[in-house]
Amino acid sequence: MKTFRCACGARVFFDNTQCLTCGRELGFLPEAGTLLGLEPPQNGVHATPYGPCKKCENYSARGVCNWLVPADAPDTLCRACRLNHVVPDLTEPANLELWAEVEKAKRRLVYTLDQLHLPVVSQHEDPKAGLAFDIKKDTDSSRVLTGHADGLITLNLAEADDVTREKMRVAFKERYRTLLGHFRHEIGHYFWERLVRDGDKLELFREHFGDERRDYAESLRAHYASPPSATPSAEFITAYASCHPWEDWAETFAHYLLMIDTLDTAREFGFTGDLSPDLSLPGTTDFELLLEEWSDLTVALNALSRSLGVPDPYPFALSAVVREKLEVVHRIVREARASAAREATRSAPYASGAPPAAHDEPVARMAV
Repeated sequence: MKTFRCACGARVFFDNTQCLTCGRELGFLPEAGTLLGLEPPQNGVHATPYGPCKKCENYSARGVCNWLVPADAPDTLCRACRLNHVVPDLTEPANLELWAEVEKAKRRLVYTLDQLHLPVVSQHEDPKAGLAFDIKKDTDSSRVLTGHADGLITLNLAEADDVTREKMRVAFKERYRTLLGHFRHEIGHYFWERLVRDGDKLELFREHFGDERRDYAESLRAHYASPPSATPSAEFITAYASCHPWEDWAETFAHYLLMIDTLDTAREFGFTGDLSPDLSLPGTTDFELLLEEWSDLTVALNALSRSLGVPDPYPFALSAVVREKLEVVHRIVREARASAAREATRSAPYASGAPPAAHDEPVARMAV
């Protein structure tokens, strides 16, 4: 994640809503991929170098977003918030606080996908192949399972609570469990459908990940019937990846996004060598160079953390088999990026007219 400059010249960061140097409000314009220092609005519209813009409704009304919308767009929500289908009851302060963390992670996901030129199209625009999010809370009678089905990603709101999430990580003997990691994993399932199944890559996928026609429900049952393993096989990036080829792909895809995002941030701060200006982006450099830079960076990150007396932030070892799988993901994403560049459609405004999100609890409907 690169950093940005306010109009006053101060460095500002992706999630910031205000410049601490000059006091200007900030807004991220996804169409331009930049964070802007905002002058006072006129009738709710801010003048920017990219044209007049307005705040996302979740920014102006709830303080849960910092993205902008072109002023002439009929939409009141930014492109990330328009992906929401169901949100929790936001009249409960605890829900609002957790939901804010969910949205922060989702915006970073959308930013990374944009950088990779992977399509992010809402189900309002494309009911068949679009993307939507249900952010739900457990009730006394039902438990929300995080997962993906036909472009709809469901996330349990409890995953935004650090204590709850850490308890689950320990219970499942996972090395890594984060809110952003959940989004990266579930979006991996979505892009398996878009890039592998619909992209004529099944033969390549089966060669490296296995036959996805294997019974999925039975595979999950067998996986959870055994005690969780803290040490995955050398053939898989995590123990969970071993339960079925779909999960192997999703875990590998999530790890690839982790690498891309972290390398991008490290390069911004000068923590890595400059083998290529766009080393983290598919199609710009050899995959072996990317892995070389990644290895150097993670060794340094772990060493720094040990000096601080905290656990290793990167508790993984990439075997030769896992590296091959990561390269397959890299190749497929690279081809999708090249195809998107040829079509040159990503700069087109998003379609409008999305209906307000539903709620999983009985409260007044809101456009969230």
